[in-house]
Amino acid sequence: MFIYLNFCFCALLSQTKTGIALLYDEVSENAYDIRLKLTKEVLTIQKQDVVCVSGSDHSANVHLLRNAGDEVTITVQYLREAPSFLKLPLGSPGPSSDHSSGASSPLFDSGLHLNGNSINTAPSSPSSPIANEPKYEKRWLDTLSVPLSMARISRYKAGTDKLRSNAFEVLALDGVSTGILQFYTAQESADWLRAISTNISDLTLQNMKMANKCCSPSDQVIHMGWVHERLEGTDSSQLYKFKFLALKGSSFYIFSTPPVSTLDWVRAEKIYNLCEVLFKIHKLWLADDCWLQANLYLGIHQDFDLEDHRPYCFSVMVGHGKSHYFNVELCSELAVWEKSFQRAIFLEVQRTGSKTYMCSWQGDTLCFTVDFALGFTCFDSKTKNVLWRFKFSQLKGSSDDGKTKVKLLFQNLDTKQIETKELEFQDLTAVLHCIHSFIAAKVASVDPVFIDSQSIARKYMYSN
Repeated sequence: MFIYLNFCFCALLSQTKTGIALLYDEVSENAYDIRLKLTKEVLTIQKQDVVCVSGSDHSANVHLLRNAGDEVTITVQYLREAPSFLKLPLGSPGPSSDHSSGASSPLFDSGLHLNGNSINTAPSSPSSPIANEPKYEKRWLDTLSVPLSMARISRYKAGTDKLRSNAFEVLALDGVSTGILQFYTAQESADWLRAISTNISDLTLQNMKMANKCCSPSDQVIHMGWVHERLEGTDSSQLYKFKFLALKGSSFYIFSTPPVSTLDWVRAEKIYNLCEVLFKIHKLWLADDCWLQANLYLGIHQDFDLEDHRPYCFSVMVGHGKSHYFNVELCSELAVWEKSFQRAIFLEVQRTGSKTYMCSWQGDTLCFTVDFALGFTCFDSKTKNVLWRFKFSQLKGSSDDGKTKVKLLFQNLDTKQIETKELEFQDLTAVLHCIHSFIAAKVASVDPVFIDSQSIARKYMYSN
């Protein structure tokens, strides 16, 4: 139990990274070079531009145009540096000049000092006017900075399960997007995806620690982060939306946007008791042949009604037979969610100790209690008289009608005979999930390694 209780998330090593990528416009289907600069807290997009590095810069007051209002009057005069931008030799009287001059455009000469001089032009003396002419060179300039705190990543085309090829998008908490970042190879794309995800996860961990300083020990945030939730449209088409999930205290939260204040926690779209949910992994791999291998090796059962093209999928089954179907970008994220649910449920069972549900049996209104120490108890709701009690180890099987009724099969310790207890609940699914949660927590308290050995996502990661 010591090992299980002391499971914690280690701070990830934030990555600093710089590299060339493409910014892809889905409307025009054009792409152009950009440079990405990743720090612990920010992803910056840089575009190449020509800047004046010495001499007088006639464009230093471009800000005047931006602040001039709706109408401006511009006086135009000839500038000696203009020919370098037009691929014309210095001093050319007009477009009829020889375009094959050695003077080149700053849009194609990366890193060159573009002072407008042709190759054969002799150096000018300090006193000549040309010595004060501006010199230009290409440089990478910041055009957009995306804060990574609570940011999210998507490799999919909006609202679909279509995966972009070697590309993804990063969106800040306020919705500002990097646009589609495209990479030349799958390896480059994977490296950048992991690096950015690592920094986002590290910042999320910091936010969790700050939030937990304001929370009681029984109401700590165990894990939180972005996922895609699959929604069923009216025409049965598959739609995906970003959702922010959190495991905190006794509850599993689903948000449309992350909680940034204490009041935000009561504004969740859905809140479920952790003892009454069931976490289930559905898919790990993208390729069909790989999926078959995973199916055989890991013993995963695929639900064909949930079949789609996204890997790394899991569902959280809740009360009344309902469920939420989610997808994450990386297998490592799936492993963290699996472990987090196990830990959060274990801690909640330990804190709660027992759960009692109203039920009926043979026409009588009864109470059914699942107790971490005692097992199962059924007693009369009015007199409180105990009708029967069994330990967890005595439960040998169960069956239900998928609606309200369940049969629990217990072994009598004295006679070794199986006794069947039939009960009816208003929310049978929640009760069955609760029984599963308490039994799993009981096993974990006795053999912590057993829970780890059942981790499907970690089996996949270690096998690769």
